[in-house]
Amino acid sequence: MTLHGKYDPDNIFAKMLRGDIPCVKVFEDDVALAFMDIFPQAEGHTLVIPKDVEARNLLEMPKKKLGAYMERVQKVAKAIDKALKPDGIRVMQFNGAPSGQTVYHLHFHIIPVGEGQSMRSHASGEPADTEALKALADRIAAYI
Repeated sequence: MTLHGKYDPDNIFAKMLRGDIPCVKVFEDDVALAFMDIFPQAEGHTLVIPKDVEARNLLEMPKKKLGAYMERVQKVAKAIDKALKPDGIRVMQFNGAPSGQTVYHLHFHIIPVGEGQSMRSHASGEPADTEALKALADRIAAYI
């Protein structure tokens, strides 16, 4: 997929927002949904997506909705920091396939990083255990 194009209302994140497919929720309000990445690059890898927009990437996000959405990204990052106490936190966002984007609904990755730990590849490998993800989601959600 290119950087510019038409929003697909049947992308996996749009389906999650509609409740058509499940996700392991960390946080949800009228602005954003945060959930555990099923293919985590590190323990606690969480995604935050905006609600009520058809933005494929950051370039398409309506300016008037950007501030509230970014506040939610920060809120989840702070909860991850308190819950998991990582040495660092990587906040990433991809725009277009050449940058690494695989789902075309705006989303930020929040990835706790431990000193000396290597991260798994983006969107690859085996899916994580759902029960383990639920336990991590509960730990993070306790600080939101």
